[in-house]
Amino acid sequence: MIILEPFTKADFPQLISWIDNERLLKEWSGGLFSFPLTEDSLNWYIEDTNDLENSEVFVYKAVDTNTGETVGHISLGSISRYHKAGRITRVLVGNTAARGQGYGQAMVKAILSVGFRDLGLHRISLGVYDFNHSAIRCYERAGLHREGTLRDVVRYDDKYWSLVEMSMLRHEWQQAQAEAQVSVCVA
Repeated sequence: MIILEPFTKADFPQLISWIDNERLLKEWSGGLFSFPLTEDSLNWYIEDTNDLENSEVFVYKAVDTNTGETVGHISLGSISRYHKAGRITRVLVGNTAARGQGYGQAMVKAILSVGFRDLGLHRISLGVYDFNHSAIRCYERAGLHREGTLRDVVRYDDKYWSLVEMSMLRHEWQQAQAEAQVSVCVA
């Protein structure tokens, strides 16, 4: 359904067009970027990324394998080689018409595979604002577990947003892979 490809400078204009308002930028990036998103701000974002041996950040675009269209963006960062841990960040299905069609779940499963299979991580986490119910459902369907809620961690327009913490451990991912393989063999 999708394949993850390195996010490059050629992809900047599309991402910038997707993130067309300040609230969406805040939901997508937390405090990492300021509005409006620019090519200059994205340049440092992709520095030293996607080297399996040395990088601490992996930034991808998600491409629909049937159409060749770029449908989303996702990254895996905060890589600790010692603790074998990482964090999924900046997940976005860009085209609003493409939302709800399984792209988000496919993107998360693909980035989990990068983390567990390619990088040998033990734990992968993410944070999602508690009002983003569709994203929470997406992450749960991808196999992540809720760990708790950090209350009122971000202030936006005189309101506070709380963050739901979620994670998956390597053995949970391996079990899900084995179960998926069995269901394919049975079908």
